[in-house]
Amino acid sequence: MPMTAETLPYTDYGSYLRRCFPDCKVQKISLHAGFSCPNRDGTKGVGGCTYCNNRTFSPDYCLTGKSITEQLREGIAFFARKYPEMKYLAYFQSYTNTYGTLEHLTALYEEALHHRDVKGLIIGTRPDCMPQPLLDYLSHTAQKHYVMVEYGVESTDDATLVRINRGHTYADAADAIRRTAAAGIPVGAHLILGLPAESREQMLRHADRLSELPITSLKLHQLQLIRHTRMAQEYAQTPQDFHLYTVDEYIDLVIDFIERLRPDIVVERFVSQSPDELLITPRWGLKNHEFTARLLRRMRERGSRQGRLFVGR
Repeated sequence: MPMTAETLPYTDYGSYLRRCFPDCKVQKISLHAGFSCPNRDGTKGVGGCTYCNNRTFSPDYCLTGKSITEQLREGIAFFARKYPEMKYLAYFQSYTNTYGTLEHLTALYEEALHHRDVKGLIIGTRPDCMPQPLLDYLSHTAQKHYVMVEYGVESTDDATLVRINRGHTYADAADAIRRTAAAGIPVGAHLILGLPAESREQMLRHADRLSELPITSLKLHQLQLIRHTRMAQEYAQTPQDFHLYTVDEYIDLVIDFIERLRPDIVVERFVSQSPDELLITPRWGLKNHEFTARLLRRMRERGSRQGRLFVGR
């Protein structure tokens, strides 16, 4: 018998959205607001994170030069043909979307919220880029609209964060997550599994550490080597420093991970997909839904469920 949302062995994002928006279906619209990053402009560092080529997660309509309103119009037009009653979440995705003056940031967020079909904001950023005045504004906005802040944590190991040139510590991430949750705002976290020099046990400990924090949702990403990144150059020079997972290896790693994850954390994504022309390796040839189907089959075989090995504190 196929699994329904109610019988899934993990806490899924679709069910979470239905709880948040019981009266309508919602869809994210990715936006590019022209931000930079303190890890690129010299404030924290230069060159950005070693794995990052921002083109890997920017839709074609997210081009600098287009206003937020124009991007929303184009993104909504894509979905509205099939789902005319759909409502939307404005997803500020590319680069660091809290990196600017308070006046500039709030003007962009308000422009998005002004659209009649936009029900709220999702803001992707770094954990070292959430000043208190901005958090106060978002807390006030969250009383009227849905607001989520997504932080790129990537690893809970400081040595790894240095190696990939993140420019912040895990303590920075924990502090930002706690402050944001205390402000009444749902918090998402991003984590990459398979970063160089991290052992399997180190990766599984990420689940233990993140479970101690007040996060609402989690996005898991397999390590992908992308063209025109420093990490791609590192891989070409020292491939022995990398373990690039096969699909089945990664599936078992993810299952072991979510078995240690707090059971109420929403698992929004297990894998990421980079454009074929940018991806070097691994090339699995699977769409996200195909990967999830394989993962669910393996979870059934193992009798697994999220939080099975979670030990609360």
